[in-house]
Amino acid sequence: MTETSFASLPLSPAQLRNLDDLGYSRMTAIQAASLPLAMAGRDLIGQAMTGSGKTAAFALPLLDRLNPRDFGTQALVLCPTRELAGQVAGEIRRLARYQQNIKVVVLCGGQAIGPQIGSLEHGAHVVVGTPGRIKDHLRKETLDLGRVNCLVLDEADRMLEMGFIDDMESIIAQTPSSRQTLLFSATFPADIQAMSARFQNAPERVSVESLVESEQIDQQFFICQDEARLDALVGLLGHFRPESAVVFCNTRQVVREVSAYLQQQGIGAAELHGDMEQRDRDQVLVRFRQQSCRVLVATDVAARGLDIDDLPAVINFELPRSAEVYVHRIGRTGRGGKTGLALSLFTGSERYRLESISQFQQRELPFEAIQAISGDAHSLPPPAFVTLVVAGGRKDKVRPGDILGALTGEAGIAGAAVGKIDVMDQATYVAIAAATADKALGRLLNGRIKGRKFKVRKL
Repeated sequence: MTETSFASLPLSPAQLRNLDDLGYSRMTAIQAASLPLAMAGRDLIGQAMTGSGKTAAFALPLLDRLNPRDFGTQALVLCPTRELAGQVAGEIRRLARYQQNIKVVVLCGGQAIGPQIGSLEHGAHVVVGTPGRIKDHLRKETLDLGRVNCLVLDEADRMLEMGFIDDMESIIAQTPSSRQTLLFSATFPADIQAMSARFQNAPERVSVESLVESEQIDQQFFICQDEARLDALVGLLGHFRPESAVVFCNTRQVVREVSAYLQQQGIGAAELHGDMEQRDRDQVLVRFRQQSCRVLVATDVAARGLDIDDLPAVINFELPRSAEVYVHRIGRTGRGGKTGLALSLFTGSERYRLESISQFQQRELPFEAIQAISGDAHSLPPPAFVTLVVAGGRKDKVRPGDILGALTGEAGIAGAAVGKIDVMDQATYVAIAAATADKALGRLLNGRIKGRKFKVRKL
């Protein structure tokens, strides 16, 4: 038994078996640093980035304290975006499988409030949501936080950046002062310290040093003229030819410009930013996960819910103003023991940002002129898959096996041609190999799923 073994924690044998079944072989750095403290009931500030395993770092102590027979809300997790809230809730449900009847409810904007009220009427042990929608339910008195014993502020820095501080204050005021408060943040600016001082009781601070492992992520930097930056991006895509990539921009306006330019160059790109309708954001994320979109151009906040286990490359169209944000961005590639590629463009006037990143990582980061590479992005192959949308989802009792059966059964589509299948409440998204997409669409339109006809279209 080592300090990274989950068996070293005061967890039930059933939960330890569940963790083993889920592939949790040993604790990550943030888990090893925070779980013993959190399991002991201490308030905690955890500085951790995407991909560090922080969800389990707060979910395990949260679940350990639940009384399954009490259907009042005992744990509340606040997240900055709907995407992240859904991701967090999904992982909590997986970690809760060792217990029966643990109910996790997601409360976020961008979806009807009525069904959420209905879910709450049946009770919820754990509520995961965004501050705005949680506040809506408190105002309507459809949510009672009087029995919350564990409050989690996930990605607290982003919630502050998005202007949620007033909502957070009013929400926290309705939880018991005796609660445990776990705060996780990728960065640790002064306003996070101020928030901790107001809402936490003698918190322990744990910090995982830069998650950028030099042997896992190949970082390359290229200097260019500002007016040549768009062509430089096309050159990077043509030279390195990643199967998929996230291109980070600092503002929504730049996201729009970059996405439009790539599309003009014949490169399949989709944009993701805060001005988009939630339904459109969801569909873009599904397409990217299903590999029917090769390049995703995004802002930092919009990409918070993006969790891809095997992302080949991250490209910084602009270096961020913060070295910690840079590390957060590139930490999305090179996960799970795989290698990753992080490419960055900058101009002479942005040289100081590269120096800041170099100091943060405590190592020299060389760069070269963009002219040193050559590549034709116009020869990039199209995406491997096409995403089809079936107008039926969880509420219609549709399951992934139903879709797979409809395609590989009477439709005669080879199983190898079917990629990821994502079942949502009202719709199901299925990835089909591009060469087979038209055939699959026709078969689904003319066939039946679970004995029923559903509308189907290409996304």
